[in-house]
Amino acid sequence: MADQPEPETEARSCDWPGCEEEGAHRAPRSREDLHSYRWFCLAHVRQYNAAWNYYAGMSEDEIEKDVRHDTVWRRPTWRGGAVPRDFAFKVHGVDDDLGPFTDGGTGPRDRDRSPPPPRKGHSEEDKALGILGLKPPVTATRVKARYKELVKRYHPDVTGGDKASEEKFKEISQAYQTIIERLST
Repeated sequence: MADQPEPETEARSCDWPGCEEEGAHRAPRSREDLHSYRWFCLAHVRQYNAAWNYYAGMSEDEIEKDVRHDTVWRRPTWRGGAVPRDFAFKVHGVDDDLGPFTDGGTGPRDRDRSPPPPRKGHSEEDKALGILGLKPPVTATRVKARYKELVKRYHPDVTGGDKASEEKFKEISQAYQTIIERLST
């Protein structure tokens, strides 16, 4: 058995019409099937990638939904308290001076505390900005970056289904939606 030669891999030809080069570089066929590939030579894979737009043909709402789905790394989510025990993330007695964990179970660090609630009489936008911890003027890019940061901190999968964090997560999501809707009008 050991003296049998290794099977030779068959060389692919470039999928570009009329090209006779070897197709050594893969590129996805479509966004619906990212694991099915076309094979191109180096020159044509560069040309294909330069012209390929993942979001082509999607509406703004579809793009936003796809981006929001990415904020939880395309992982499944559950309602607070319904997280399977094996999936819950908990830290027992860890003092993490550099990370987002609590300090040995004594409570959240100062940097993890929420900003104070907005004063009464302010607009919905002001309240939403206060929840996100932002001050005007803001851009969509800045709001999205802050939203992603807060999602990573308060998502029920990260907090082990903590009810207070789940409520904070809902509040953050509503505030984000309010600000993004205002910015798009």
